[in-house]
Amino acid sequence: MSLSALELQIQTLPDSPGVYQYYDKDGKILYVGKAKNLKKRVASYFNKVHDNAKTNVMVRKIVAIKHIVVPTETDALLLENNLIKTLQPRYNVLLRDDKTYPWICIKNERFPRIFSTRKMIKDGSEYFGPYTNFKTVHTILDLVKELYPLRTCNYDLSKANIDSGKFKVCLEYHIGNCKGPCEGLESITNYDKQVQAIREILKGNFKESLKDFKKLMNDLAVDMKFEEAQKIKEKIEVLENYQAKSTILNPKISNIDVFSIVSDESMAYVNFLQISHGAIVRSHTMELKKKLEETDQELLELAVVELRERFHLNSKEIILPFELDFGDKIKVTVPKLGDKKQILDLSERNAKYYRLDQLKQIKIVDPDRHTNRIMAQMQKDLRLSVEPRHIECFDNSNIQGTNPVAACVVFKDGKPSKKDYRHFNIKTVEGPNDFASMEEVVYRRYKRLLDENEPLPQLIIIDGGKGQLSSALKSLDDLGLRGKIAIIGIAKRLEELYYPGDSVPLYLDKKSETLKIIQHLRNEAHRFGITFHRDKRSKAAIQTSIESIPGIGEKTMIALIKHFKSVKRLSKATEKEISEVVGLSKAKKIVEFYKESNPKQ
Repeated sequence: MSLSALELQIQTLPDSPGVYQYYDKDGKILYVGKAKNLKKRVASYFNKVHDNAKTNVMVRKIVAIKHIVVPTETDALLLENNLIKTLQPRYNVLLRDDKTYPWICIKNERFPRIFSTRKMIKDGSEYFGPYTNFKTVHTILDLVKELYPLRTCNYDLSKANIDSGKFKVCLEYHIGNCKGPCEGLESITNYDKQVQAIREILKGNFKESLKDFKKLMNDLAVDMKFEEAQKIKEKIEVLENYQAKSTILNPKISNIDVFSIVSDESMAYVNFLQISHGAIVRSHTMELKKKLEETDQELLELAVVELRERFHLNSKEIILPFELDFGDKIKVTVPKLGDKKQILDLSERNAKYYRLDQLKQIKIVDPDRHTNRIMAQMQKDLRLSVEPRHIECFDNSNIQGTNPVAACVVFKDGKPSKKDYRHFNIKTVEGPNDFASMEEVVYRRYKRLLDENEPLPQLIIIDGGKGQLSSALKSLDDLGLRGKIAIIGIAKRLEELYYPGDSVPLYLDKKSETLKIIQHLRNEAHRFGITFHRDKRSKAAIQTSIESIPGIGEKTMIALIKHFKSVKRLSKATEKEISEVVGLSKAKKIVEFYKESNPKQ
């Protein structure tokens, strides 16, 4: 199909909510998307050049468009989610529907059993979950077992079977884990009452169980049955301990789902918390791999629909970090303070910790992927045209105006390349002039790289504000490198980055990896420059001191500088120690000189 045919197809699209599908020349699906207005949304792909290269590549491959009109935007979102999972288009975020999550089942039978399972059987049984891991399931089942003695056997406990004496109690009865319904030793009414209490616990409501246990404990104590009352007290403590671990906010907040998102250049992490009676009853974090630079709004919208379907959520209210529309049936709350804001913050922390754990694992298992991710993130954060695989940072050091020097540190793939570090003695500048010194050093560095045909960096960082940056730019202009190498200046406050021709600084997130690498570069440049400056001052000081000693020539002075490194060490050295370097006669002259200079010695 030609481009004109595509244009014709776009022009005939309706101005209605719906889902669109893009196909390539082989009839393979490329992308599924939803739209409030199909015509406007689809047309936007073809009437501009996109910032993301992948989007441009995809658009060039489109030869056919299909669409489905639906009544509302919410319907479009649901349909989009289902089509992505069914068709798995190449350029869509991948949504995996994992059917292996564990459930807790209350079996549809007389004297119901309660157990964990990965299979849902439609026989009228009740299923709670799914839970995100078996550890949570085991914890809940252990709690239930400790509070309520239920049967674990799979006998058919019909009234006829029990009345006929078909079954005999087992070991579970004798050790107190079951009350023997198989022999009619427990009534169905009492058993069902326990099952109802367990239902409430599974929903996160501990109030009724605690109330019943406390009443039973008091009744037993009144009847002087202190041993049995103590056992009930222990059950209350177990339940209160479990509740204390679960309850994190106002118990009035019930049947609410919380969603938050944390993303970087290539991935997004969506955390979900299910709240019931003020307790977290479920938590899960899902990963979304970006395909076309999707926004956080687009990704969270997809994730909410997917997670609500996957975990069978039916809450009427959801808490989100920003406004999204899911139709009239779901209330969206974006809290700014209070208990709901606290639970949203908790969800976001969970997403951040999950992301950090994943990044640590990637760093260990796949260091190349880790490096590629950081380079891509730096390119985006710093608005660069290419990834900054080779970065150089310059810093001046002229403490108290003496011995002006400069340092150039080099990072490759985000890590220090110490063999490429360089020191510079300022040659053409008289006195402390940071701007002129920076201009000289940058010129000398890149004049040499050009002369020796060495690779140039993708990014230069100047430790200083707009003035230092302007000085460095003059040198790049003189060398014809303006525009060929990206250059930025760091002001005194580390989060302020200045760009050529832009008076407004860029502020990076203080916790971002990009800023951490820039801080590392700056600290390295400062450390490297200060060390060189200190060494130079020390040598200058010892040289001046030694030149004052009568009878000591240049060769002797050099030998002493190399050996003692500082005036202090030389002045405190014994005659014997000095004589081992320059001979006895000269050693006597040096010792006498320092005795006269420091009479207290």
